[in-house]
Amino acid sequence: MKTVTTITGKDLVDMGFPPGKWFRKAIDHINEKQLSKTEMENYLEQFRLPDPQPLFEVPVFYNMNISASNELEVENIAKVKETMDAVMRTPTVVGGSVMPDACPAGPMGTIPVGGVVAAKNAIHPGMHSADICCSVMLTDFGQADPKMILDAAQSVTHFGPGGRPRGQQFQMPDDLMEAFKTNEFLWDEKSISVAREHLGTQGDGNHFLFVGKSEKTGNTMMITHHGSRGPGARLYSKGMATAARFKELLSPQTLRQNAWIPFDTEEGQEYWSALQIIRDWTKLNHELIHDEVAKKAKATQENRFWNEHNFVFKDGDIFYHAKGATPLDAKFMPDITGPRLIPLNMSEPVLIVQGETTKTNLGFAPHGAGRNMSRSQHKRNLAHLTNEEIFAEETKGLDIRFYSNEIDISELPSAYKDADNVREQMQEFNLGRVLDKVMPYGCIMAGDWQKNAPWKKKKRHRRN
Repeated sequence: MKTVTTITGKDLVDMGFPPGKWFRKAIDHINEKQLSKTEMENYLEQFRLPDPQPLFEVPVFYNMNISASNELEVENIAKVKETMDAVMRTPTVVGGSVMPDACPAGPMGTIPVGGVVAAKNAIHPGMHSADICCSVMLTDFGQADPKMILDAAQSVTHFGPGGRPRGQQFQMPDDLMEAFKTNEFLWDEKSISVAREHLGTQGDGNHFLFVGKSEKTGNTMMITHHGSRGPGARLYSKGMATAARFKELLSPQTLRQNAWIPFDTEEGQEYWSALQIIRDWTKLNHELIHDEVAKKAKATQENRFWNEHNFVFKDGDIFYHAKGATPLDAKFMPDITGPRLIPLNMSEPVLIVQGETTKTNLGFAPHGAGRNMSRSQHKRNLAHLTNEEIFAEETKGLDIRFYSNEIDISELPSAYKDADNVREQMQEFNLGRVLDKVMPYGCIMAGDWQKNAPWKKKKRHRRN
């Protein structure tokens, strides 16, 4: 009579396999088939991780599509290069590119805003950051009055923290809800709850709702800018935790922010699927706002297109991590319906562009104007003026509104790089051709919503 042998997780660990999600499936298979020792070893070989990989001694080559026209920009580029050099020593990296709007975005070794990093068979959550699928969508409202569109938008959209209040929430489509429920990274109750609550919201920071007129046609156009809000932030946190576990096995020397999830693992496949679901959620988020504005304003929608500029794009076994870079190449966007959008600042036109992949751009363009200094430094530089004085000077002739009714001077035009310089560098480095410009009428942003936040009011009350 044949002896039945039962293999356990401890046996796999004793054989040198670190615990993973694949353990249960493998154990069931081995026990069901009653594999011999040799058969079991051959079967398990597919799950064996490679030996730990050291950092590259020198950075992988990358292209700097950026130049300086003043001392501040010289300093900024030096910081960008220093952090990008550290990123490009990561063992998975095969190429990279830096856009004209580049600026540092965290501790040394963090991918800069305006950076593109290509990695082989690896997804780096830290390289797409918490604002997954930050993106822009344009709707052409024909000859509609821009003030009417902006007024309708103000009554429809939602900026600031949290989600929409009950009674004003949008319904999640059944197929999208099912996608959340069946994905290992998205199925939990909190992720599904915030996915419901945050539909139709735009967050804060540099996110905006912009209304202007086409330079070519005179048509009124609305552009929204935001990412995946709470659902994306939660996915990012889970992705970083998963990548951290792999880091200890695959490359302990790699910086935490550059840890990766191997695509050919169960976790990698599931995380890639989660990214696509979050992409669908974010696109829907834009569409709901645009459709509600059209309904409120009784306006006809003549055209619509969109693109993300903060995402991971796949081409074969190469994953392009764009931290604030606009995809030009159609292979990166399966649902491409038009040209791409590059906003600059609230007083400048939104550029409508198209372009080709070159050796230096890796198929990407800038995503905006970028910054040469931090928000806090910009505020310190203008401390001799009141917020109202700065606002009046920088928004002259425009209809600029802050959802919180509090001016945020860190989002006014002077907080950003010179728009003309960015456009000139786009031409210099062949980073897309401008097809049209949406000339500014006005926009809505979150504003300084923290100024009168409940916890700050309590602190002021206690001091008084």
